Amino acid sequence: MKFADVEGHMQKAVESVSRSFNTIRTGRASTSLLDRVTIDYYGTPTPLKSLANIGTPDSTTITIQPFDRGSMSTIEKAISLSDIGLTPNNDGSTIRLNIPPLTGERRKEFVKQAGKYAEEGKISVRNIRRDAIDFVKKQEKASEISEDESKDLQDKIQKLTDKYGTKVEQVLAEKEKDIMTV
Repeated sequence: MKFADVEGHMQKAVESVSRSFNTIRTGRASTSLLDRVTIDYYGTPTPLKSLANIGTPDSTTITIQPFDRGSMSTIEKAISLSDIGLTPNNDGSTIRLNIPPLTGERRKEFVKQAGKYAEEGKISVRNIRRDAIDFVKKQEKASEISEDESKDLQDKIQKLTDKYGTKVEQVLAEKEKDIMTV
């Protein structure tokens, strides 16, 4: 594992945390709430955004217009069974999701969920660190690099770990602020 690869993998871990945060409601309508919803479309799990136009006509409504009207009931069922906590309303051609205002208790639940996603991201960063340090130690043991080079690389890897751990914390703080803002 090259040093540049380590940083790239850590960056991807932070981006993954950010994508996970996008699926948490903040009281405003956002099409990213539906990113993880998949539909069993003719036996194949298919992302909702591949089967319909998804839009936000205002800050409290998400509209879903399926390309195939025959899939409306399947889309409705998948949304009902998903963990987004919204009830679909079907008018025959469009499915509407009304985003209710968040209560203080619900906001706290979303902050906890965001914290869980952030912790998963930090664990991912630490796992990348562990793998990289193991690789450096193997190189040292095989006499491919000196002991000093090994120590320097391990220090650099630790600094990257600290840097990306801090980035996860910053992204979490922004999301918490977004969730708690009325």
